[in-house]
Amino acid sequence: MPPKPKRWQIAPRVSSLVVARFPNLHPLVVQILYNRGITAPEQAETFLAPDALIGNPFQMRGVNEAIDRLRRAIRAGEAIAVYGDFDADGVTATALLVQVLKSLGAKAKPYIPHRVDEGYGLNLEALQQLKDEGARVVITVDCGVRSLDEVAFGTRIGLDMIVTDHHAPTDALPDAFAVIDPKQPQCQYPTKELSGVGVAFKLAQALLRVNDRVPLKNQTPISEDALLDLVALGTVADLVPLTNENRALVKRGIARLRQSERPGIQSLIRHAAIKPEMLDTGNIGFTLAPRLNAAGRLEHALMAYDLLTTIYPDEAEALAQKLEATNRERQQLTAKLTLQARDVVAARADDESLLFVVDPEFLEGIVGLIASRLTEEFYRPAIAVHRGESESRGSARSISEFNIVAALDECRELLVRHGGHAMAAGFTVRNENLSALEARLRAIAARALAPSELAPTLTVDAEASLSEMNWALQKSLEQLAPFGYGNREPIFVSRNVGVREARLVGSEHLKLLLSDGQIVWDAIAFRQGSWIGNLPQRIDVAYQLDARTWNGERRLQLNVKDIKPTKDG
Repeated sequence: MPPKPKRWQIAPRVSSLVVARFPNLHPLVVQILYNRGITAPEQAETFLAPDALIGNPFQMRGVNEAIDRLRRAIRAGEAIAVYGDFDADGVTATALLVQVLKSLGAKAKPYIPHRVDEGYGLNLEALQQLKDEGARVVITVDCGVRSLDEVAFGTRIGLDMIVTDHHAPTDALPDAFAVIDPKQPQCQYPTKELSGVGVAFKLAQALLRVNDRVPLKNQTPISEDALLDLVALGTVADLVPLTNENRALVKRGIARLRQSERPGIQSLIRHAAIKPEMLDTGNIGFTLAPRLNAAGRLEHALMAYDLLTTIYPDEAEALAQKLEATNRERQQLTAKLTLQARDVVAARADDESLLFVVDPEFLEGIVGLIASRLTEEFYRPAIAVHRGESESRGSARSISEFNIVAALDECRELLVRHGGHAMAAGFTVRNENLSALEARLRAIAARALAPSELAPTLTVDAEASLSEMNWALQKSLEQLAPFGYGNREPIFVSRNVGVREARLVGSEHLKLLLSDGQIVWDAIAFRQGSWIGNLPQRIDVAYQLDARTWNGERRLQLNVKDIKPTKDG
């Protein structure tokens, strides 16, 4: 059977008067910018050259207090611990801040919790251990703003707690020496959707800029630009919107990644078979980030941290090889466990507003991936839970119509802890509350989604003929990069296209030759192999225009996102 159909939401074509206001831009680029709310030439200029959007770190609430305390610690030789998270965002943030502190002469070390043994966020035992080992200051990165009890404990035992985070706080803020989070009340920083590594970078920026004026020690600190490769990795991996400052940081960071001086990043790129000059957000999100995340999913995230921070090429090569093997194991386990979960939900998925699966075999490091695959296939909020002996840990993925972390907030009295974003969240729950949690979440989803027709929507930028697709357009589209969540890659629709050839590639991908009667196009439709045997000769096709390299030659191809028989268009 063909894949489930998607709704096509096609933007109305802009008028010629609008196009005339942008004489130096391709008309289809004007259409795409207009679709994103960019209607004035000065807005377009800022979007296409976004460096001016990188903000002043001293605008961020809590930064000045944190800088004063950290400079005192560096002068006095006090030990500083950077407490991170085990995903790519948290690991890059930890690596970035430790590197900056050490370059300023600080006694700094990382602490990243073990996913299975300790779970997400701060824990009391780790804070006590850091205190016993001599730490006087603890900086959290990518965590901490919801850890009220843990931060209070750290303060009580004599640690000066500096919380840097990008998650939405609860009604109360932690009782910390300083809290740096653009989402906290009264923070005037204009970019609210920074990643965890983005917030860590703002603190690092402030430290380095103060040191430029009043140096702490007679040594040369690292530059801001040298940190942007880590910022790009973590920002893209965490799926924050690639708009405003995030887009500017990632754009500069990708340029840095392509020429990274870090042996670990060089080895990571080489083992992933990516040509450095071709690296983009797609490579980061689908190739590099999964390898970094694999360490925390199946072993310990310190492996990824060590890879990013080593200065020794031989060590980098060994760590990259180990991460490659760990990622292959992660892929195999994900496929196996997702099939198990799918068997549980498939029969009733269309009749339910939320999917909820629990199994002691679901590894804690894999539950997020299971939930993500279920959401992708069935277009429902999905929750996968590892059932432990007394407590269970779950991961949730959602759809645009349903805020999953807000739903978990409604269930807070049933949870040990929880946190996340509108589209992705995690939680810990005692087993005696697990059934009640499932029932409550199902009821919340049923109430919120009752008016909705749950089918994925494909947002299309413009209808165009295949003859409009060419290298001139491709070059113009590259000005809109980097692409990602919040700045999606443009999608076009062409009608009444002839199918010259269709064959299966691998087990689930569809390779096509398409023609409008003037030119024949190579096209690839990933995970749409079920069209084989059902594909009509004339189709309407939604696609992205891609440039790919084969045998050293650059070619254009269509990356097909959806297919409809022409008669149904």
